[in-house]
Amino acid sequence: MRRKIFTLSLLFFSLFATSLLAQSANYQDLVALFREWRQFEKPPLREGAPDYTAATFEKRYQAFQRFQERLNAIDYRSWPVTQQVDWQLLQAELNGFDFNHRILKPWVRDPAFYKSVWTYQSDVPAHEGPTHHMTTELWTYAFPLTKSEEKRLIGDLGVIPPLNRQARQNLTGNARELWIAGIRDIRQQIEDLDQLRETVGSKASKKLQTAIAEARQSTETLAAWLEAQGANKTGPSGIGKENYTWYQQNVHLVPLTWDEEVTILKRELARAWSSLKLEEHRNRDLPPIRPAATEAEYDALAKSAAQNFLTFLKEKEIVTVADYFEPTLNEHLMSFVPPEKRNFFVITAHHDPRPLFSHFYHWFVLARMAHEPHPSIFRKDALLYNIFDSRDEGLATALEELLLQAGLYDQTPRAREIVYIMIAQRAARGLGSLYAQANEISMEEAGKVHSEWTPRGWMKTEPTLLLFEQHLYMRQPGYGTSYITGKYLLEEVIATYAHRKEQQGQ
Repeated sequence: MRRKIFTLSLLFFSLFATSLLAQSANYQDLVALFREWRQFEKPPLREGAPDYTAATFEKRYQAFQRFQERLNAIDYRSWPVTQQVDWQLLQAELNGFDFNHRILKPWVRDPAFYKSVWTYQSDVPAHEGPTHHMTTELWTYAFPLTKSEEKRLIGDLGVIPPLNRQARQNLTGNARELWIAGIRDIRQQIEDLDQLRETVGSKASKKLQTAIAEARQSTETLAAWLEAQGANKTGPSGIGKENYTWYQQNVHLVPLTWDEEVTILKRELARAWSSLKLEEHRNRDLPPIRPAATEAEYDALAKSAAQNFLTFLKEKEIVTVADYFEPTLNEHLMSFVPPEKRNFFVITAHHDPRPLFSHFYHWFVLARMAHEPHPSIFRKDALLYNIFDSRDEGLATALEELLLQAGLYDQTPRAREIVYIMIAQRAARGLGSLYAQANEISMEEAGKVHSEWTPRGWMKTEPTLLLFEQHLYMRQPGYGTSYITGKYLLEEVIATYAHRKEQQGQ
């Protein structure tokens, strides 16, 4: 009997060990597939630039479908939850590639896709909106350039002329609003290259001067071509409700439909306005906040606000304040802007920077990615196709109100008003973008929803921000709503967790 029990036990543990090995091997298969996928996702080169031609996409599509087949052949259902999430993230990226190929087609419909020169770092893990694979990130260079950095810059700039030539072949779409708005981005690149030429000066090498000149000339040629073609563009730019819902659920992993997002954003817009009016009533006997009127006033205000913000996070044990939080925030305190040039966010910061600094939790997330990278290869770097949007923008937006509720403004009640103004602005712009994606209103009309429903007229002071935001939200479906839908999803997580703890008697 003992021998039988021993034999059965040995068999059980052998099978258990074999099962563990099989699971481990399967997960390693997923890791290997992910690495292959990320290499494949980068297009081949054509004249030194990424190849987005229709012929190349069609040639590669069968190989892409093989990635889908291999992923679906991996049975992940018995894996730990973290590994199951990794499987789902890879599936979302594959869905994103497929959706871009079938529906979004930024290389065909969206001239701004060919913007190459970026002068600033995004506050989220990758640039917002569809971006090509070989951009020139000027913010990564320190001037004056070393010889090695000059060589790198020449190489970056060398991509622009062949890519711009390719753009005139690839851009066959008929999305009028994307087309017209995209011209502005390409024209901006000319100004950025002019500024770069001034920055490097006459002492720059002949090769660098030539690279800048050729990049500028090709950009000028592309802009002129886009303007000439613009009159012939008559089609809609939105992807429609059905495509929007599929994209949100299967690529961005947002479990909502277009209609549900409309309901949520309408509710949040009404809640923000009503909360603002109650705050104003409560504070009616208090003096209004006087915005910073000089550079010295703003600098003092920003430094004081940053210190108060970080101290609050630490003393109230809201989050673990890492050593890199303070230097990270100090790099993004912003600077004084004259009243006539202030956009919405600058207006809020000149009244009290803390609501915006709460949103700047973005920069802590990026610093954490650098200092404490996630152990999963799937999650340590930026997810493709802006899949991170609802998580990153939702967290940053939610923190604005969560910190209000936690007591950040108990000593300065008027600052609470700014938080609700900011929530109303996000809800209004997102709601406008939803209607525009459904092709129910134009991008310009979406901007009017955005502007008219932002309290105190703070979106009417400077048009550049309005144009930038509504253009981005047309280019990247769901980004405009992600601030509010992501906030909603985070609040659901908090509620679910709190309910579970209460049920457990904690």
